[in-house]
Amino acid sequence: MNYDDFADLYDHQYDLYRDDLHFYAGVAERAAGPVLEVGAGTGRVTAHLARRGVDVTGLEPSGRMIARAQQRAAEGGLGLKMVQGDVKTFRLDQKFALVIAPFNALMHLYTPNEQLQALENLHAHLQPGGGLAFDLYLPRFGKPNTLRHEGETLHAPDGSRTDIFLVQRHDRVRQHITTEYHVDTTAPGGALTRRHYTLTQRYYTRYEVEWLLRFAGFESPRVTGSFQGGPLERGSEVMVFQTRAL
Repeated sequence: MNYDDFADLYDHQYDLYRDDLHFYAGVAERAAGPVLEVGAGTGRVTAHLARRGVDVTGLEPSGRMIARAQQRAAEGGLGLKMVQGDVKTFRLDQKFALVIAPFNALMHLYTPNEQLQALENLHAHLQPGGGLAFDLYLPRFGKPNTLRHEGETLHAPDGSRTDIFLVQRHDRVRQHITTEYHVDTTAPGGALTRRHYTLTQRYYTRYEVEWLLRFAGFESPRVTGSFQGGPLERGSEVMVFQTRAL
């Protein structure tokens, strides 16, 4: 997934997402050591941790996302440590007390081989007994192959408005969900501009993740159904995993 063209829309959509910040700040502060964030995007979580005094490095494959993250941080008088790289193949000299992968970052690993390669690489970058924490959404989707508007309308200072429509296509055999975004911007004079973006994610089941973690050298994880620590239940929206390197 190439996020370079997706960076501005991503930033607008998720800038105000706060559900996970308290959780990741808590695990990062308890780690009492350097933290690596996988899939740092435009720095939403990275900046939050840095403001709290966490020694955090953000790993992100998209150069444009990194530039956006550093620009936003600089506007707030904050410096961020960001590294461009792929979670499967990056190499850093530093070892970390904790690795985090917020907001479905691991859903950009599309095959079991890619998943295992990434987890083994993260294991190699952890200090002995270092922690790993991440979240994944549960595989429940809207009506497929149907254009829909989910209430996302962005208003710009120049008076233009942007409406975000999407179509989802579900490949059950490969456990892929592909979302095609149609982003319509209407200028004050009525002129319409449409942009297209495609996002493919590979979803997981709980026990699939547990076996992958154990095969990659991690402890059997603690699994919850919310960032507040509640049990994973039928109505849960996320799966939150916490484990340690063996």
